[in-house]
Order: sequence, then C-alpha cells, then structure tokens
Amino acid sequence: MTSSTKAGGAQPSGTGANNYQFALVALTSLFFMWGFITCLNDILIPHLKNVFSLNYTQSMLIQLCFFGAYFIVSLPAGALVKRISYKWGIVVGLLIAALGCALFIPAASYRVYGLFLGALFVLAAGVTVLQVAANPYVTELGAPETAASRLTLTQAFNSLGTTIAPLFGAFLILSAATGDIATATGQQLETLRLEEADSVRFPYMILAIAFLVLSAIFAALKLPHIEEEEVSSEGGERASAWSYRHLILGAVGIFVYVGGEVSVGSFLVNYLHEPSIAGLPESEAAHYVSYFWGGAMVGRFIGAYAMRYIADGKALAFNALLAAILLLVTVFTGGKLAMWAVLAVGLFNSIMFPTIFSLALKGLGRHTSQGSGILCLAIVGGAIIPVIMGALADAFTIHMAFLMPVLCYIYIFYYGLKGHKVV
Repeated sequence: MTSSTKAGGAQPSGTGANNYQFALVALTSLFFMWGFITCLNDILIPHLKNVFSLNYTQSMLIQLCFFGAYFIVSLPAGALVKRISYKWGIVVGLLIAALGCALFIPAASYRVYGLFLGALFVLAAGVTVLQVAANPYVTELGAPETAASRLTLTQAFNSLGTTIAPLFGAFLILSAATGDIATATGQQLETLRLEEADSVRFPYMILAIAFLVLSAIFAALKLPHIEEEEVSSEGGERASAWSYRHLILGAVGIFVYVGGEVSVGSFLVNYLHEPSIAGLPESEAAHYVSYFWGGAMVGRFIGAYAMRYIADGKALAFNALLAAILLLVTVFTGGKLAMWAVLAVGLFNSIMFPTIFSLALKGLGRHTSQGSGILCLAIVGGAIIPVIMGALADAFTIHMAFLMPVLCYIYIFYYGLKGHKVV
C-alpha cells in the first residue's frame, strides 16, 4: 500500500478503470471458491452423520468448527492484511485453505470425526483470511456509492459456487457408498462406513490442488494497491472501528444472517428427507439444495442491477421481511408448499451479506481493515446458531427448529430500516 487517497474513496496507485475491472474479475474466482467450499459442508453434514451415527447436535459441530474459525482468526487476519496488503493476504489465505483440504486425506484414512473437524477448522481459517482481504478490497475498487452493488455482483459468483457444490457433493460423496447404512449390520456396516469416509478424499484433493493453483496465480498478478483514507468521510475521525455504532450493529447483522442462512442450508437435506415434507432420498434431496443456493445467485445478479436505483437499506429490509414470511410458511405447513417455501428463502438471502457488509463499512476510512476483521469475526454466527437449531430439532422437531432463523431475519429487517445509519 504505497499511494495516498482522495477524499470520498480509496484510489489505486497509478491505475485506471481497466485495472479496477481486471482486479474485480480476478476476485470473482475467490468468491466462487469459498462459496463452493462453504456449501459443500451441507453435503458433508448428512454424510458424516451417517458415517459416525451422529445426532443433529453432534453433526452441527461441523459448522461450529468451520465458522468458529472466523471468530478466532478474523481479527488477526485483519491485522495481517493491513500489514502485508490485500493481495498478499489473499495468497496466504489460499495456501492455508489448500492445507485444510489436504488434511481431509489423513482424516478419511483414520476415520476419526475429530480429524475431520480439525481439517475443517484449518480450511475455514484460510477462507477467513480470504474474506477479510477480498470483501473490503471489492468495496474500495470503485466509487463508494456503488460499493454495495459491486460487492453484490461478486457475491453472485459466490452463489454460483454454492449452487454447483451440492451437485458435486451428491455425485462424488453421497453417491459413493454401494449400500444403505441404515439397514446394514455387522461387517457390512463397517465396510459401508469405511467406503463413505473414503469418499471425501478425492473431492478435497481436487480442491487442495485448485487452491494451490489460485495462490500461484494471485502471487503473480499485478493488482491495484489500495491505501485507506487517513480521515473518515462520515462521522469524523475516531479512535478505532469499535467506535462506530452502525458497524457494531452491522456485525450483529452478519452474525444472525450467516447463522440463519447456514442453519437453513445445513438442514435442507434432512428436512427434505422427512416423509411429511418430500420424503426424498438424501442423494436426491442434495440436488434440491442447489435450488436454494441458485436462488441466491439469481437474486444477487438482479440485486447488483436493482440496487443502483433502490436504497440499500430498503432493499435489505424488504428481503429480510419476505425471508421471514417464507420460513413461517415452512414451519406451519407441510408437503410441497413447505418444501418450496424454504427453498425460495435463498432468493431473498441473495443481497443480505454484501449489503450488510458494505453498509457497515461505510465511512470507516482508515479503520476499514479493522472493520472488515470485526465483520468477519461475526461470521461465527454460522457456528453458533446451527448448533442451537440442532438442539431444537433434537428436543422438538426439525420442523419447529426453523423458527430459529425467523428471529435472525427480523433483526436484519431492523438493520435495513434504521440500524445501518451512520451516527
């Protein structure tokens, strides 16, 4: 970071609009990859639930370990990115993610649940560094007034990854075993469990190679250098990012949004397997998960255009309200109506993360890296809320557990209306 910036937004050193576009195109590959790797957890959960005979709460430890890494790694990652630049933060994140994927190979060999959780934690640590570097980088590469639209567009490619991942996982992971664990006994059961544990090796080896290739590419790329403003453009100069109320409320928004989205996505395969909903086999239900994440992708492409004309806060509140209504329909009905209502939630999830993120970073100036670290810290909601929802599903029913994310969307509705305003 070598250049100074002009008032109203950061400017890359010695670069023009073409450099902006090139950098944004390069960054979309990262958004795709971490969307893919995150959504693959939705396939890993029912898979490992079978392999290790887990209940809902135990299976949600997968999300606890994955998203718990955000809580532990985000603030150090923010400090690292501030020190070594956005570009080299991205390279470090890719290398750590590659290591995490590679650790799935010994985890499958020893068939120990704790090793799978450890591999997921390392993988998530790398993704955390990527998020801390890439999200604010996108908001800085252009005019501040179009930051939410720009981040929504790149997040659309994140959703492309989440749409493809269930199909990839269903084919390479859920379809790998040659029998039914639920009906197997004795040596046959042990053989099937070994087969299912081994089935994760190949897909995660491919992902490890992909992350290594991307790290080499980004190390070689010449990307614009960004230096954050010395003085915040709104709200005056403050001691740290923690002094901004709208940032803290935005962090809560990220917490409940990620928690709500991950909870819904994590339970979809098991939910669609329920006889009262669709009664689908797990491998077939996994294909329907793509509708959930595909809706988010479509919504983000639409939102990237529409939010150039609609106030960010109003768009956020509208989507949160409709997501809450759809979940209430899911809880209080059954069959195809409940199934399609919960899948449609993805469409309205679409703009939430990038909009909350960009609204929360507005006016932070030189505290933007720290603010990004705080927001990524809040992604730990994806670790905590699914475990609570799992406990509710065990204590009551999986049906009633969907009331948990309704509360999350009610808060996001408030943030879109009032909480995002800079004071």
